[in-house]
Amino acid sequence: MFGKKAPPITEAWRGFTFTRRALVVGGAQAAVGVALAARMAYISVIDNERYVLESESNRVNLTLVPPRRGWIVDRHGKALANNRVSLRVDIIPDRLHNKDNVLAQLRTLLRLDNDAMERIERDLKAASGFQPVAVAEDMTEQEYSSILVHLPELPGIAPQRGFARNYPTGAAVGHLIGYVGAPTAEEYEKVKDPLYITPGYKTGKDGLEKYFQEMLRGKPGAKRVEVTARGKVVRELSTQPDTQGKTVHLTIDADLQDYVARRMGPESGAAVVIDTLTGDILAFVSMPSFDPNSFSDGISNSEYSWLRADDHQPLINKATRGLYPPGSTLKPMAAIAAIEHGIDPSERHTCIGGYRLGSRFFRCLGTHGSLDMPHAIMKSCNSYFYWVAHRLGYDAIAPTAKMMGLGEEFQLAGSNQRFGTIPDSAWKMKKYDQPWSASDSLNAVIGQGYVSVNPLQLAVMASRIASGRSLYPRLVNRHFKNDPLPFSAEAFATARLGMDLVVNGPGGTAGRSKLPLDGIAMAGKTGTAQVRGLNTGNGKGGTWRFRDHGLFIGFAPVDNPRYAISVIIEHGMGGSRAAAPVAKDVFTFIYDREKGMEALEAFEAGWGGTIKDRMDRSYAAWKAGIAAPDPGLAQ
Repeated sequence: MFGKKAPPITEAWRGFTFTRRALVVGGAQAAVGVALAARMAYISVIDNERYVLESESNRVNLTLVPPRRGWIVDRHGKALANNRVSLRVDIIPDRLHNKDNVLAQLRTLLRLDNDAMERIERDLKAASGFQPVAVAEDMTEQEYSSILVHLPELPGIAPQRGFARNYPTGAAVGHLIGYVGAPTAEEYEKVKDPLYITPGYKTGKDGLEKYFQEMLRGKPGAKRVEVTARGKVVRELSTQPDTQGKTVHLTIDADLQDYVARRMGPESGAAVVIDTLTGDILAFVSMPSFDPNSFSDGISNSEYSWLRADDHQPLINKATRGLYPPGSTLKPMAAIAAIEHGIDPSERHTCIGGYRLGSRFFRCLGTHGSLDMPHAIMKSCNSYFYWVAHRLGYDAIAPTAKMMGLGEEFQLAGSNQRFGTIPDSAWKMKKYDQPWSASDSLNAVIGQGYVSVNPLQLAVMASRIASGRSLYPRLVNRHFKNDPLPFSAEAFATARLGMDLVVNGPGGTAGRSKLPLDGIAMAGKTGTAQVRGLNTGNGKGGTWRFRDHGLFIGFAPVDNPRYAISVIIEHGMGGSRAAAPVAKDVFTFIYDREKGMEALEAFEAGWGGTIKDRMDRSYAAWKAGIAAPDPGLAQ
């Protein structure tokens, strides 16, 4: 019942126990100290560069500076697209917290309307990651300052001083130049270029802006700024300037382009002017159009809906995408083909108001009596050309039409073309498995039936008839051979004489469009094309979309051709009524600008102002609740 007796606690035992514990604790402390020292040495020596970089990046922000886009200029160096200084604000979606609160503050600070808020919400849904979403461009200094003051309360907001794309003549160059816009999330995923997620950077989306994207984009700059822990800029450390994109020089004459667009007035259609010495396209217009500045700034849902709802189709480039039956504008070409196949241009045919083919009577627009070839062109006599087509067959005429540029797709920068149809017997057999008929030839020779062309092709045909060479249209300085066409001088002379008589002869179909200039005359050919599916009225009135198209091709001066033109006025009810007067004023402007402007300003006073005036008023009416744009206010 007695246990082992504990040893007595002596002074020596106490000393021994303390020393042992001290050694354990001291050893542990030493081990920790060595570990800390080793870690510090590792961090300061081995990981030194990494931590220096991380420290520097916390203190210094490096941001890309979007490059200034290259200009697009006309043949004289005048800007068709340039850059303007712009104060802008973007949203970086991944840094955006409390979205509703931030958007509400932006709406208040910048007085954004419903259209702008809808557009921002739409773009935020489509954006991903750091894809910037434009809030506002071209802000005032006051608006910009208000954002800077409230920046700590606006996470994800990136204000910036930079440049924005600018189109000085707006809608007049919409379909020619195209427009720019912010890269989409899909475009960024494709290239993974950090520039694509830099606020303010735009890429070409359509037209020449898209075609020359690599040439126009330039090289970005970079900016190093010192910031606080909260990201506030303390000072700018260094800046590497951007390199502006290269300038694109076009063959366009900017003043003429603007004039032609304005002269189209409230009509829907297209007009193309070509230099008959070089093939240079001087004006390339499709109206109504859109203002590319709206797309550059981020178009609102409301404005885009307004454009889409317009039955004059302002989003379609009718100069290359519009296909029309050319009507009687083909008769000079058919005359050349007829002479090349042995028909004497002095041979006469008597028009009795139409041409009988079997049991069917093909009507003419009048009863013209006995006519030779030039006067058949002057009177636009269908009967004469029915007679020619019945003798030759359209297989003899179609090759000449193709050599004149009809049905051809041209290598034209930035254009998306529909090239239409120049039919023949092989084409019909392939497409419909049916033989070509004589009535097909009669329809085709007056530009109806299966024939369809675009306005650019008509302008090329006019330039080739005027020059006698296979002029190739161009928008930039590219070299084409432009060889002489293989037709006789007599054939060209007959076609040109007929076109001269159309405008300047007694009773020509475009006699009211004779140029008001001394010593300069215009030659041309009118055309009136029925609208397919016509089922109401006679094409000379009634509902706009059932009216006939009006067409005109021409060149000037008659004795030494320098310029060629085509004009198409959709549902204009006749070439002499709607299209020839436009060509007349365009040539007047080319040779006498003051006289041309007088005519234009008188028209615009009656139309309700300039293109922009009418577009602004039409859009305001649309927003106010009008179901569709007022055709009378079309651009």
